[in-house]
Amino acid sequence: MMDTLKSWAEWLPQLWDGYLLSLQVAGLSVLIGIPLGLMFALWVGAKNKLVRSLSLVFIEVGRGGPVLILLQFLYFGLPSTGMTLSSFTASIVALGWSTGSYTSEIIRAGLNAVPGGQREAATTLGLSSSDILRMVILPQGLRIAIPPLLGFSLLVLQTTSLCFTIALPELVAVANEIGSSSFQYMSVLTLTGLMYAAVCIPATVIVSRLESHMGRYD
Repeated sequence: MMDTLKSWAEWLPQLWDGYLLSLQVAGLSVLIGIPLGLMFALWVGAKNKLVRSLSLVFIEVGRGGPVLILLQFLYFGLPSTGMTLSSFTASIVALGWSTGSYTSEIIRAGLNAVPGGQREAATTLGLSSSDILRMVILPQGLRIAIPPLLGFSLLVLQTTSLCFTIALPELVAVANEIGSSSFQYMSVLTLTGLMYAAVCIPATVIVSRLESHMGRYD
């Protein structure tokens, strides 16, 4: 046990750098993806057929294509077209695209959950369609969507582990490098799992409590 703890203390500085990079990629992907998801959710219901069709294409590709394929396409595929992305940029674009596609459904479900009577009452008061969306539908719909959006953000953090396939030195990539040099894969991967759990478990508890708290006011 003492040997394991000694090894962990030796590896932790390297793993910490990878962990910070994983958190940075996840955070930026969520910051890009959720507004993109809101945009997709609104555009899917647009009257313009072209806008609606393009939104559906982006959503279906983002949801239907595995994140691993998106990462490989952006990092290894785009250079053949003359466009080269760094592993960091490709990771954010791929995860942001996937996040936007999935969260668009979460947000759309939240918007659709707003009682129809709210829209009717706003129409009776003489509000325009844009005002109804901005002042009535969005505030209530996004409030409903907050807990599942936070839960999905945890999945984005876990998905960053796939970025090692495009040479991004995130947490899992560093762990694999340590494992290949020390041959102590079980030990280093256990520490890696604990580092993920240190964020995901408390965050899951917070999301559950938030859902319960917000449910009281529905």
